[in-house]
Amino acid sequence: MTLSCNIRWMIRRDMPEVLEIEENSFEFPWNEEECIRCLRRRNCIGLVAEHEDRIVGFIFYELHNTYIHVLNFAVAPDCRRRGVGSQIVTRLVKKLSSQRRDRIVLEVRETNLPAQLFFRECEFRATTVLRDYYEDTAEDAYLMQYRYRVAPTPVYAPRNRISQLR
Repeated sequence: MTLSCNIRWMIRRDMPEVLEIEENSFEFPWNEEECIRCLRRRNCIGLVAEHEDRIVGFIFYELHNTYIHVLNFAVAPDCRRRGVGSQIVTRLVKKLSSQRRDRIVLEVRETNLPAQLFFRECEFRATTVLRDYYEDTAEDAYLMQYRYRVAPTPVYAPRNRISQLR
């Protein structure tokens, strides 16, 4: 069953729930100081997915001149596979355009198969292997990318009604 979420800006009082999701999602979670430091940067933004007054997912991302860089992304374990992550990604994709930021990039641990499959389902493609990417382990990462695509405009084909009369 899909959870309908309100995606909104992250605020200070969301931090305990965000950190709880972070703790339950990652082997090497961000702490509160890292989250706050990220949000204090001029180009860093945090969004939360809220369902029935509960934070069920979040994303931290940076805005660059030509792309958006996802820094951290997680959904509460009991809400996974219920559309929460897709709603967050859809919100992010809406920020793309052919004139400005035309892609979203992120890194995924080589051992994080669920994340790789999720982002592939969202039309991200692995473009590069980043060797020894993580400081906490010697693990590689896959650089994944989503590219903005202009929706095709429907072609109007006039109907010849006279030929249908025969």
